[in-house]
Amino acid sequence: MRELHHLDLNLLKTLDALLDERNVTRAAERLSLTQPAVSAMLTRLRESFNDPLFVRSQRGVIPTPRALELAQPVKRILHDIQTLMQPERFEPATSTLTVTIAATDYALRAIVDPFIRELRRRAPAMRLAVRGIDEANVRQLLEKGEIDLAILTTQTVPEELHARQLYDEEYVCAMRARHPAAGEPLGLARFCELDQALVSYSGDPFSGVTDRALAAQNLTRRVSLSVDSFLFLVALLKETDLLAVVPRRLIREEDALLTFAPPLAIPGFTKVAAWHERTHHHPAHRWLREVLFEVCGDNNRQG
Repeated sequence: MRELHHLDLNLLKTLDALLDERNVTRAAERLSLTQPAVSAMLTRLRESFNDPLFVRSQRGVIPTPRALELAQPVKRILHDIQTLMQPERFEPATSTLTVTIAATDYALRAIVDPFIRELRRRAPAMRLAVRGIDEANVRQLLEKGEIDLAILTTQTVPEELHARQLYDEEYVCAMRARHPAAGEPLGLARFCELDQALVSYSGDPFSGVTDRALAAQNLTRRVSLSVDSFLFLVALLKETDLLAVVPRRLIREEDALLTFAPPLAIPGFTKVAAWHERTHHHPAHRWLREVLFEVCGDNNRQG
């Protein structure tokens, strides 16, 4: 037999039609081809399998023993190819897919937490791995399949990725209910006097978006503590007399904390989900993203 690359799919379809119809004319009609075209393909098939395959008879053609041996394997191959070309069926209730999401600890609380709860309800057998975000290498990680979905801000999404907005976030002031300043009017001067904490991942550990807004008015505040975890900061606010400016969604379920608007305008940010072309058309990943947008997107505002 000749090399596999000489045997294309159309030849197998022709062989299958001839085996079923036992007639070149009817096989041509079934394949929407001319009779000479089918005859030419039969010549190529004979060369490929080194066998006549069919001999003429009064009513059409008769398959040789070799052709009859090929009948079931060819049908199976064509069926498998047809199945391969069909869209993959995805059943959330039984899926055992493993998906890896990368996010900051803020996004863990504000986005991944409610997402996981809903995912457990709709796809209980699915496995979800959550890891910290590496913004400098997020494109490469998505491309290699080390992560499947990244929760980023609009400023940090590489251009090569697919991305869709989840929501716009705003900042609020937060303190414990028994804070000495709780209940008093909090003007800008008093705000700057209070001991405060912030989250800093890089750069100056005692300066953030609030400090840049204050600097525009030639003001500074008293930052006593810098941490690299929003979740740790929330725990500290419940136990100390520290004030913090935090994203609203971070503390939307924290009844022990008082929240109020900052005494100055502080720019918020936009959270987006980003993914690679590698998973863009995958049915399971598409379903997963739609659940994420449904649960955590702008259309489902919470707090």
